[in-house]
Amino acid sequence: MTSLLLALPLIASTSLAAALPVQQAAAPAATVAGVVRDGAGGAVAGASVVVRAAGQEVRAVSGPDGRFVVARPAGVDVEIVVSAPGFADGHVTVAAAEAGTGLSIVLAPAPVSAAVTVTATRGEERVGDVPASVSVITREDIQRSPAVVADDLLRQVPTFSLFRRASSLASHPTAQGVSLRGIGPSGVSRTLVLLDGVPFNDPFGGWVYWTRVPLASAERVEVVDSPASSLYGNYAMGGVINILTAAPTSKTFAFETQYGTRSSPKVDVSGSDVFGKLGISFNVTGFDTDGYPTVAADERGAVDDNASVAYGNANIKLDYTVNDRVRFFGHVGYFHESRDNGKHSTFDGAEEANDTSWTTASGGVNLSLAGHNEIQATVFGDDELFHSTFLAVPTATPPRSIGRMSLRQTVPTDGTGLSVQWSRPFGGKQVVSAGVDWRWVDGDSQENALDSQVGETVTTARISGGTQQMSGVFVQDLVKPVDRLTLTFSARVDHWRNYDAHNLETSVATGLPTANNDPSLPDRSDTVVSPHAGALYRLTDRVSIWGGVNQGFRAPTLNELYRQFRVGQVLTLANNQLGPERLLGGEGGVEVSVTPRATWRATWFDNRIKDAVSNVTLSTTPSTVTQQRQNLARTRIRGIQTDLEYRFGPSWQFSGSYLYEHARVAAVDDPAQLDIVGNYLPQVPNQRATLQMTYTNPRYVTLSVDLEAVGRQFDDDENLRTVPGESSPGLPGYAVVDLSVSRTIGHNLDAFLSVENLFDQDIIVGTLPTTIGAPRFVSGGIRVRWAGR
Repeated sequence: MTSLLLALPLIASTSLAAALPVQQAAAPAATVAGVVRDGAGGAVAGASVVVRAAGQEVRAVSGPDGRFVVARPAGVDVEIVVSAPGFADGHVTVAAAEAGTGLSIVLAPAPVSAAVTVTATRGEERVGDVPASVSVITREDIQRSPAVVADDLLRQVPTFSLFRRASSLASHPTAQGVSLRGIGPSGVSRTLVLLDGVPFNDPFGGWVYWTRVPLASAERVEVVDSPASSLYGNYAMGGVINILTAAPTSKTFAFETQYGTRSSPKVDVSGSDVFGKLGISFNVTGFDTDGYPTVAADERGAVDDNASVAYGNANIKLDYTVNDRVRFFGHVGYFHESRDNGKHSTFDGAEEANDTSWTTASGGVNLSLAGHNEIQATVFGDDELFHSTFLAVPTATPPRSIGRMSLRQTVPTDGTGLSVQWSRPFGGKQVVSAGVDWRWVDGDSQENALDSQVGETVTTARISGGTQQMSGVFVQDLVKPVDRLTLTFSARVDHWRNYDAHNLETSVATGLPTANNDPSLPDRSDTVVSPHAGALYRLTDRVSIWGGVNQGFRAPTLNELYRQFRVGQVLTLANNQLGPERLLGGEGGVEVSVTPRATWRATWFDNRIKDAVSNVTLSTTPSTVTQQRQNLARTRIRGIQTDLEYRFGPSWQFSGSYLYEHARVAAVDDPAQLDIVGNYLPQVPNQRATLQMTYTNPRYVTLSVDLEAVGRQFDDDENLRTVPGESSPGLPGYAVVDLSVSRTIGHNLDAFLSVENLFDQDIIVGTLPTTIGAPRFVSGGIRVRWAGR
């Protein structure tokens, strides 16, 4: 399939190039050349440079050093328009008699409302024109962050949280599901994650491999906190995160290497070039760390050691432009990760571990047709293999002195999908878009349960899984009846179906099926309508108000339906009777541009979820807590968020956010669950705050200080588990400071030093046993960049 996806754009482009007329432009007589810089004098890479003259446009992109060269028609004045994410557009006019070389174009920072999003409406719109809560992390933000992996970067967005507090550098992949605004009471994502518009969530379980994100080549990350099922369907019930990578540019190469505490080397290599109409870019990332113990020191025993990870990620991106109306694109990626999960068997020494291999490919075409009709079609596929082992730690004296393997899992997953989207403006006041999406996923959890004495003999063999198919169609209308008012209406119809489901369970000793064996579980299907209406009104040039009403849904994953797992003393069972979650939500906000350099936003939200999937406690023994994924009748998550961004002078930038949310179980259907009504949803903190302060002066230093503060949250649905030494149930809050310093020491060379968890703050991640987050992590390195002329 990979070779087919790569070949299709080239085959089709040859045919289209022959069929479409080609207009011959007059040969340019000269060029314009210069460098794009920010207010502090730093180079702005990847800026779009457009030269306009005599009704024609010529485009280029600035290189890593900010430089550009663009052809210009002879004998006429030309206008140069430069744009880049996070900056206001720059305009320069070069007269016909002027040379137009050696230009220095300085871009001023754009206010939040002027940033561009392609995610909130599945089309390019200014953030200030979208009635939704949107955050944009720019390339500069990424480079200044001390984060090694993407989830640690995203923690600067206060609405972002994983199911557990641990970084993806130490947590099991199945605990890396992401939710925005605390919507998720279990490990699966309630947020759709995209890489250049292509689904990025694990197709079997919905969680996210954050180590798989190519941070070194990311241009920006867009976070839409508002429910977006009306445009994206499944997973987008709680919002969308879209990671956008840089387009190929001519003759660029970058190399970054760093080394950190805990024997942690990391290497990033990326580059791109343009060969006529074909652009190619690549990136390769490798990381390895010895890790750290994840069980609190006073509970650590003979079974415990370091949680560690090693991963590699490689991507190739193609961009083939036939002409200004037809463009093909493609992507191929390979990812491998292996982890030790911080404990081992005391019988045979085997580590509790997991590893993943994942090959992905995608390709598509953008068409600009007559009448300003735009069409984009994308096809993608995934081939993934996941292995995991699980350790049981029986009650013993001393505690945690005995550990035995309890389960070995292998999960092969195949998936494919496609999307087609059309859009067209009408009269300058309206944009209508529509599209269709389809996805197919097939996977099995192949499990070997081991004996309860030493964990070395297989007692039960189980194959549990099925096939899931989802399809949806949407339509959206963005209209401005008057200049100050923007209205958005969208609706989507989704149909999902689970079929060929099975639970094949055999006793190894007898070779006979067990009582749980069921070769043909019932098919499940449903059709869901997800509408949305929103409005934004500009009271003045500096004050805007907005609001929206949303409905959304999420179908249970194959993982929730068919795969069980164990974390510490907690065993979580699958449930093949789960139904879809449904959301009804409302939100409203205000944005005030206090000055051209200061912006303040406040957002209120209220989301009510029917049939939310949660891990419900069934029984408790001294050695094991047994849970099962079950639908809760209703949960409610409401709160308020406020954000402030202030830039003072060309060098200083300050931003801060605060989120308060109230997430509780509102009702249950099962009388056995009545005792959890009114409880807080597990793993959802009631308060979060982030602060970032940055000083940027390329002649001296770039300094960034980040603060993340998280309030108390509960670890279980009963809100009862207590950390030893704490008087109140739940996981205590914490505050962490990160620091990053970099300096340009040559034309193409930067050196940097970063510290995560500067003050070595204790972070309690979970109970049974008490697990902890990452201690202080110090790393330093160099970043080398070359750009061709």
